[in-house]
Amino acid sequence: MVQWYLKVVKENYANFSGRARRSEFWYFILMNVIISAILGVIDSVTGIGFLGLIYGLATLVPTLAVGVRRLHDIDKETLLIILAFIPLANLYLIYLWTIEGTRGPNKFGPDPKGIEAGFTDLKNNNSFS
Repeated sequence: MVQWYLKVVKENYANFSGRARRSEFWYFILMNVIISAILGVIDSVTGIGFLGLIYGLATLVPTLAVGVRRLHDIDKETLLIILAFIPLANLYLIYLWTIEGTRGPNKFGPDPKGIEAGFTDLKNNNSFS
């Protein structure tokens, strides 16, 4: 789980091109929620009140980038990311993020699950190339 988070933050911070697997996207989101919750608790206990805000601003770009790459994996256009900011319409976007990506290459790049992408499955092997 942490490997997927670090992959998004370190290797693909502002990378809006290419494709992202469901596991890459959802593990990144899960780690974001966990870190935000921890920072929220720290903010409320210490009275600091801005750690969560700083973290949110620092991860805004990679969150949008991995969301766009996830849309690319299902062969959808980048502009659909705008739905994330529209109440109720964002439910459709969440649905899109949950469906399996296009098998094989599409107009956004090679299949991230495919051998041609040079990526090993983290579930079976705790490293990635």
